[in-house]
Amino acid sequence: MNWLYSFSTTEYLFIGLFMCLYAFYIWRTFRLARQLGTTAWGVVPKFFLRSSYLILLLIALLGPSFGEASADLMTTGRDVFLIVDVSRSMDADDVVPTRLERVKYDVQQLCDTLAADRFGLILSSTESFVLSPLTADHDAIRQSVRDVRTTVSPTGGTNLCEAIELARQKLLTDPSTRQNAKAIVIFSDGENFNTCDRTAMARLRTFRIPLVTMGVGTEGGASIRQGRDFIRDADKQIVRSRLNRSFLQRLALETQGRYIEVESQDQHIDELASYMRSLQGRVVDQQQVAVSTNKYYYFVLAALVLILFDLIITVRTFRL
Repeated sequence: MNWLYSFSTTEYLFIGLFMCLYAFYIWRTFRLARQLGTTAWGVVPKFFLRSSYLILLLIALLGPSFGEASADLMTTGRDVFLIVDVSRSMDADDVVPTRLERVKYDVQQLCDTLAADRFGLILSSTESFVLSPLTADHDAIRQSVRDVRTTVSPTGGTNLCEAIELARQKLLTDPSTRQNAKAIVIFSDGENFNTCDRTAMARLRTFRIPLVTMGVGTEGGASIRQGRDFIRDADKQIVRSRLNRSFLQRLALETQGRYIEVESQDQHIDELASYMRSLQGRVVDQQQVAVSTNKYYYFVLAALVLILFDLIITVRTFRL
């Protein structure tokens, strides 16, 4: 028999309090019996009865586990390319501290949550490039994303479609991903200045590569600092960057993926991890483990029966 828990100071305190109070009760009963010139041995059966169900309740509190059974434990993983938008709009602070800093934190959280998955990292601006190939070394991914900064390009735009195509090619040409579940996750505010080819989106559906788009930003948006001033357009007006939710939703819909909006809490990471786990991944590890069950309820049931006897059966304490 194994025990799930151990006694703490609180349990020892209650046991000691019970023993002291019951000892005082027995002493007082026998003292009163002597004054009446009779015996009080009727309290002894009650003492053993009450001690028995107290012991049973204490055993139940410890969580007795026995009756081992075997179970199969499987660990599954997936191959996921993470596309991070590093255009200047990701410096907007409508998501605290900035959109990009929030994405960097989320990527690290995702690595911690999906420990069995392989991740690759692609940075996207006007051009896209692979910062890290697919790897199970999550420490390397964390270190790579920690040093990511926004890029300053002449046009200041973002070409997410090129990044998606690059991720698709890497997933399909890597022999190690052939039998594995695959996915692409985009972290972006959706300010894309190119139209994604529907044929390319159809190819993702054909190869069952869902596209999960993570919307970073707000509809209200925010201006972007440039030194002591803000970025301005050709008319010297301050540019305000806003979340392009519709574009990201359309990308997810066309690839039978999912759109998830980044929130101040970490609920979006839980939602993303839950979706990833729903994809049928490769078996990374499989082993048989012994499982023992907490059978506390047997002892609780026995204690309740004894408590019922204690309430129903009366014992004459004094014999006059």
